[in-house]
Amino acid sequence: MSSTPPTTMPPASTAPAAVAVPATAAATTTTTTTTATTPSGAGPALTAPERVPVERSKGINGLDKIVLREVRGSSAEVYLYGGHVTSWKNDHGEELLFLSSKAIFKPPKAIRGGIPICFPQFSNLGFLEQHGFARNRFWTIDTDPPPFPTGTPPKAFVDLILKPTDEDLKIWPQSFEFRLRISLSPAGDLMLTSRIRNTNSDGKPFTFAFAYHTYFSVSDISEVRVEGLETLDYLDSLQNKERFTEQGDAITFESEVDKIYLGTPTKIAILDHEKKRTFVLRKDGLPDAEFVFL
Repeated sequence: MSSTPPTTMPPASTAPAAVAVPATAAATTTTTTTTATTPSGAGPALTAPERVPVERSKGINGLDKIVLREVRGSSAEVYLYGGHVTSWKNDHGEELLFLSSKAIFKPPKAIRGGIPICFPQFSNLGFLEQHGFARNRFWTIDTDPPPFPTGTPPKAFVDLILKPTDEDLKIWPQSFEFRLRISLSPAGDLMLTSRIRNTNSDGKPFTFAFAYHTYFSVSDISEVRVEGLETLDYLDSLQNKERFTEQGDAITFESEVDKIYLGTPTKIAILDHEKKRTFVLRKDGLPDAEFVFL
């Protein structure tokens, strides 16, 4: 059994893709929003008089980072190393992403946690290093991006771009432009939109896989359930990727889990009863979703 095949990219074409959960293949259309909601009784957060929506500064070990802020208090932190979102906080200042205490902010090691970018390979399904090389390359700020199909952008956003180095071309001989927009809406929704363009001068198409390998911050797995994956087929990575069909209603967890769900809907919800928090994932363009609880 195998997961969804990688996407073949013809020359001079663009594949936009955005999702907040891992997927095994890239796609052709997208805009994706990830929302975390809290109980209405929590009350509004205090609003600062004035917030700079986009700020560039130095992060851990002197690595460049971008901080996005919205007026109500939500924020996101993006490192240029890996094009990596390392923090996303709601308007109460609560961290919504998990970042390992063992995370090493030192190239060439990938940052562990947050939202790593998997490209041009997902997992070990290929001849490249685990999850490809995009997550441990230095991205640059894209000062002149082409129009994105997301309407009027919010004030808090940054456009990044990655192009292959000479060393990259030796291990994966394909020319490309990977453009990534990371934005934060006034309501605190986090949106990632990716567009991958084939720039091979010889007209040669290439095949690649792509994922946002998001680490969400949740409580004990016994308090978490996932809605939207009922009755779907999945590949169980703990059983040699054998294919099964999910049974029952909302998915709950009692032990270690590593499953790749196939043909998932555009909306998936992660409910955390202990933290009284719900993540609503809206995606377009990436058909599969992997859930891992360790």
